Amino acid sequence: MLTITQALYDQIVAHARADHPDEACGVIAGPEGSDRPERFIPMLNAARSPTFYEFDSTEHKQLDNELRERDEDMVVIYHSHTATEAYPSRRDIDLAMEPFAHYVLVSTADTDEMGPFQFRSYRIVDGEVTEEDVEVTEGDVEVV
Repeated sequence: MLTITQALYDQIVAHARADHPDEACGVIAGPEGSDRPERFIPMLNAARSPTFYEFDSTEHKQLDNELRERDEDMVVIYHSHTATEAYPSRRDIDLAMEPFAHYVLVSTADTDEMGPFQFRSYRIVDGEVTEEDVEVTEGDVEVV
């Protein structure tokens, strides 16, 4: 289960909506080994595409260095889908290299009766996708 604060949830959704019609992407960092998402880090979609995302390589390297310096992990890796449901694509599955991360997808397409977006979380390990529940709690957010 992914437990996330309302503030972090709102930041992810706002980023997805702001970057629409392109896919948004980013990370939520937390203390190493904790599985606690705490620090919102929006990233640049270097592809600037409505159908896929790719972290900017320089920004990604800087993030890796910063996470090491702060003893943090990528607890959540998120991105948006602009025209499809919030479910990992084949490309998303192939690129999922963090077995302990929660992969959050937000759909900014109206694909169901629930409104203009969906917020769903998955574990992706060795190509196997498992959807998990999301619990939204009260709390603050640290924004980079």
